[in-house]
Amino acid sequence: MGIEGAITKKSLTRAIAAVEVAGFLALVLLVWLNEIFDLPHRLFGAEETPINWVESVTESALILLLGFFVVGSTLRFLRRIRYLEGLLPVCAYCKRIRTEGTWVPIENYVSDHSAALFSHGLCPDCRREHYGETAAEPRGD
Repeated sequence: MGIEGAITKKSLTRAIAAVEVAGFLALVLLVWLNEIFDLPHRLFGAEETPINWVESVTESALILLLGFFVVGSTLRFLRRIRYLEGLLPVCAYCKRIRTEGTWVPIENYVSDHSAALFSHGLCPDCRREHYGETAAEPRGD
């Protein structure tokens, strides 16, 4: 996928919120369809019931109230999520990242743009290359 086809955080947030809103509106529609067409009577042969407008309005209001809470919470959580996206120019030698005209260590960039923390160590290949065969093997704890 090219850069122009990448999904942005803003568009993803809007899509998630739209799906949630559509789901809660579908529930409200179902409440009204059930009340107007008496779905249990038509579908399952249950005893016919009269239309209860107060019950339908109350159920709709409760569904919408819950919907506002859920969509609001989702939007709040999505605003707090930090993730890396896009094209990162990385130095082929030192692995620093160019951002806003300056070169910063990859650890700083990732820490500033995500919740990731770094811990440093040596892989077996680098340990052999830089310390030779005399380097002690790390313990497995």
